[in-house]
Order: sequence, then C-alpha cells, then structure tokens
Amino acid sequence: MKKQKRLLLLGGLRYLIPVIEAAHKEGYYVITCDYLPNNIAHKFSDEYHNVSIIDKDAVLKLAQELQIDGVMSFAVDPGVVTAAYVQEKMGLPAFGPYESVCILQNKDRFRAFLTEHGFNTPKAKGFSSVEEALNGLEGFEWPLIIKPTDSAGSKGVTKVDNIEQLKKAIEHAFEHSFSNRIIIEEFIEQEGCSSDSDSFSVDGELKFISFSAQRFDVQAANPYTPSAFSWPSTMSKKQEIELTSELQRLLTLLGMKTSIYNVETRVGKNGKPYIMEVSPRGGGNRLSEMLRLSTGIDLIANAVRAAVGDKVIDIEQKPYNGHWAEIILHADKDGYFEKLDIDQEFYNRYVKQVDLWVKKNDKISAFRGANDAIGTLVLRFENESDIDKNIYNQKKWLKIITK
Repeated sequence: MKKQKRLLLLGGLRYLIPVIEAAHKEGYYVITCDYLPNNIAHKFSDEYHNVSIIDKDAVLKLAQELQIDGVMSFAVDPGVVTAAYVQEKMGLPAFGPYESVCILQNKDRFRAFLTEHGFNTPKAKGFSSVEEALNGLEGFEWPLIIKPTDSAGSKGVTKVDNIEQLKKAIEHAFEHSFSNRIIIEEFIEQEGCSSDSDSFSVDGELKFISFSAQRFDVQAANPYTPSAFSWPSTMSKKQEIELTSELQRLLTLLGMKTSIYNVETRVGKNGKPYIMEVSPRGGGNRLSEMLRLSTGIDLIANAVRAAVGDKVIDIEQKPYNGHWAEIILHADKDGYFEKLDIDQEFYNRYVKQVDLWVKKNDKISAFRGANDAIGTLVLRFENESDIDKNIYNQKKWLKIITK
C-alpha cells in the first residue's frame, strides 16, 4: 500500500484553511504547529503540535520525529526561514538554498543584495538600536518608510515626512521586530497602484506571474495596511514585462527552485520599476484564491504538491477572465461588531463571495494591521473604471456597523 505523505504546515491562521483543504484533496496527512493552539486552522488539520515556528531547531526536531515528507509556511512570514532550514537539514523538497531564503526574508539583507546586483532599489539602511537609527540617516531624502526587517502584515510600518515623527516611528518598528532590527529606506512614491500578488516558479523558471493593484484606506488607523486588491494591475504591459525579467533574474541569482511566491512591486514616479519584496510563500489576504477565481490557475494545490515532491501540473500563464477585486473588510474604530451592510443592488450586480469572520457582538479593532481584518468580499466587474469608482467610493455601498 502506498505510504500517505505527511505535510507540516507552520502557523495556524485562517489563510491556511484552503491549503489544508488542498492537501487533503491530494490525499496528504496534514500537521500544523505554532504556539497558539486556538488558531483556527488547527481545527482543520489532522494533527497539531504546540511548537513555536520561529524556533528552527524545535521545529526540526518535531519534523524528524514525525517523519514528514514536506514542510511549508503559507501566508505566515515568520515560518518561511524555519521551513527552509528544515528542508535543508532533512533533505526535503526545497524552495531554494537556505541562505537565499534568508536573504529574501530579511528586508535589510534583501535591499543590500538588490543594490549589489544592480536592481532598482530605494536607498536603505538597517539598524539595531533607536540611537543608531536616529544618528545614521545622513544623506537620506524624505519621506522615509520605517519598518521591522522581519515582520509581515504591515505591522510596525510607518511613513515619516519630517524629523519630529522619526523617533516615535523608529520605536514602533522595534516593538514589532523579532530580531530587534529595523530598516529605514527612502519612500518610493508610486505611479498608479503598487502590486502585491502571487507567482510560481518551476525548477527556477517563472511559469506564472501576476500583478495586482494594491489599494489603501487613507482613513484607516494604519493607512499602510492594504485594504483592497484588484486584477489586472494599473501597470503598463511594458512595465510588467520589465518587472518579470528582473524577477526572473533575481530567482536565478538566488538559485531558487519550485515554489509559490508573494511578490510586491511598484513603478516609481521616476518611471523605474522596483522589486520591493519577494517571499517564497503564498500571500495572505486570499491572493492565491483570487488568482484561482480570475485565471483558473491553482497555485495552492501546486504549492502543496511541490512541498512533498510531487509533480506540479497546469502552471501556465493565463489571462484574467474579467476585472476582479477583493475588499479587506475592516472597522474604522475599536468596538463591537453589529452588522455588515451592503447595498442590495450593488450586491446583486458585483458581489461573488462574502467571507465574514466575526459575528454580532464580537470585539473588533480598528485597522492597524492585517490581523485586524474581519473578512473579505470578492467582486467581479466588467471594466477598470467600475473597479476604481466602486473601491474608492465603497462607503456609499458598504458599511461596517459597530457599537
């Protein structure tokens, strides 16, 4: 009888639920681990272990004891380096070299690598103390973006326009850094919308690449946390081609293999395309699910296949079947959820899915980071102007009522 393959998933956020479902559909036995036993995804896995995903050696010991066939961290940034470490130590199917994954996962090292190899990249510098950061910005041009080198979900990120805001922003970034290190870089004002979407390489070759239009709620508690995404992007075809070429060059330089990636890019007002972040994991915010709806390409199923060494299938570039958008549902203030109110005419015309994660009287927080989201809406439009009009004016048809 054929041995059932065992997949270890690091983390337990709700974004892992479709990954677990895909793995079960493939016939794999799924194990989840982190230090939060009440995380929702653990209810869907076959087995759970209370082990911190940032403790590489503890996860390695667990993986060896469980005799796993593959490990991955999907939509959970802190687990990516640990997954690569376990892959290397156990000789499991790997995203790429452990050292390369460490470069991709550390904002400080990543910026240095991009600079060394001639990629367009903002001027940036890493710091290990508040004092060092306050005294180490000679030659930088304002505004600046300040963030931890190792956090995700926009936690600890602040844009600062003047010296008076600097110290508070630096302290805020350090509060959200696991390694007590931050990065400060010149802010690249984008042309159109920046992009945050998922892509896939097979044996190091990009076989599927996507670009989105990443949108923000300027009135949110943290206006740098993405609040909506749409596909296609606002970039020109020429800009997308140039970014694709540069992403392929990056993956080749790093010796990456078969993997899903969450990729953030933008085009500056100077006309230059920039690779902002690349992580060998699926993105949060249901990005891969949106791509499955809009293109028919199933990145999630192929990510779990790749993780245990099975052949990936049907990974190819396909056009979008319409104009798609995802709204990240969030509250404007702390309070207790009362109801979600969507205009009925709008709902009938555009809404394809409602995924609400809270119920009446649940305590919810203002939108300070991705973990404050309370659900998503999936929308399909006929043209780009409908997307722009309805996303930027969403308070006309969408209300999140709190008390």
